[in-house]
Amino acid sequence: MKTFVISKQENSRTPFLRGILIRSLVEAGLSFEEAYELASQIRDELADEDEISSSQLHNRVSDLLGENFDKAIQADYESPLSAPSKIKVTSLSNATSAFSRGRYQRYLQSSGVPAEDAERITLQLFNQLLASEVSGLSTCQLGYLTYLCLQQELGKTAARQYLVWSEFQRSERPLILLICGAVGSGKSSITTEMAHRLEIVRTQSTDMLREVMRSMIPKKLLPVLHCSSFDAWQTLPVQDIQDRDKDLLIAEGYRSQADLLALACEAVMLRAVRESASLILEGVHAYPALLQRLPEDSDAVFVHVTLAVMRSGDLKARLRGRGVEEPRRRAKRYLNKFDSIWRLQSFVISEAERCDTAIIPNEDMEAAIFQLISTINRELSRHFKGSPADVFGPVAQRLKERGRNKSWQQVVALLSGEKNVSRQSPGKG
Repeated sequence: MKTFVISKQENSRTPFLRGILIRSLVEAGLSFEEAYELASQIRDELADEDEISSSQLHNRVSDLLGENFDKAIQADYESPLSAPSKIKVTSLSNATSAFSRGRYQRYLQSSGVPAEDAERITLQLFNQLLASEVSGLSTCQLGYLTYLCLQQELGKTAARQYLVWSEFQRSERPLILLICGAVGSGKSSITTEMAHRLEIVRTQSTDMLREVMRSMIPKKLLPVLHCSSFDAWQTLPVQDIQDRDKDLLIAEGYRSQADLLALACEAVMLRAVRESASLILEGVHAYPALLQRLPEDSDAVFVHVTLAVMRSGDLKARLRGRGVEEPRRRAKRYLNKFDSIWRLQSFVISEAERCDTAIIPNEDMEAAIFQLISTINRELSRHFKGSPADVFGPVAQRLKERGRNKSWQQVVALLSGEKNVSRQSPGKG
């Protein structure tokens, strides 16, 4: 049964859509997974109701946010209806949108600011803009103001990281991020969260590429393609397989399968490079050597990381958890093959060390994401070295001159007399 939302203000009757609620919750500052879970809970609660008013729905969602999340997120969700003041942000293309605390906070986190600091800075800056009666500003003004705020509140390193991230965003150069790891290392979960935080639309799993190739090439013709990565060694044409070192066999089987997928992976990455579109390629086959197949003269920024669960007990627990949450993934089969999976992870880690690419322990997802973002920003800092004036344009220089020896809060007050100049430098909010 479909539940309809009644809005007396707009004189409308529309079906409840979980996707729209998820988008509102994400804008308020929840992660996609948190928003999905809460929106699903609301949908289930409304299953037996024919109608609900928009205000009742809004209050029910707000109450759940207050019970389960930080009050700032609840306030940000309520602000579209209850806050009398909206701060408008004008982009390079002269498009105007309301200042979103949720999106601004995610942007800070993407630049390497820890979650708690990002939340605090966001609230401080938003409240200061309201207190100074700043009703509108350009993305360049907001960017430079954020740079000053971070410099004074968190130090020069945080401000520099933000500047590097902002310059990258304005450059329109694509980021090609490869996330490698064995079964159970958390590649899919990390990829989903990173795509959301970095606003990357394109993601590709090497498992899906392998599945497409399997549908085209029969098992009898290419048996190594139709095995799991940790079992591929069993198809090798080796006569004395029982006498061989198992670590070497597993590594050779994996390499044979990965080499078959390399061309497909290369094609996906090259298309993203041609179209200047950022991409996350994830999977056990996204090994470091893939980067050597890409043109050196590309303007894309390439980052490779390998996720790892460093304790065998933790990896076993993850594999058991997969069986509970997603029975079709056959956790029992993985546990029976745990020795091979553990040996394959050891090889994947050794390859990352050999190629001098980052290895990120994934015992805690939030810590792993923070370390991954830091890895990305370190690579970006090799490519982007602009000054605030280079990144934010004449707006930055003008505010710097007017705000010399002033705190960032005092510089905010100066914006009351500034025009919202947004055409002088490209920018995101």
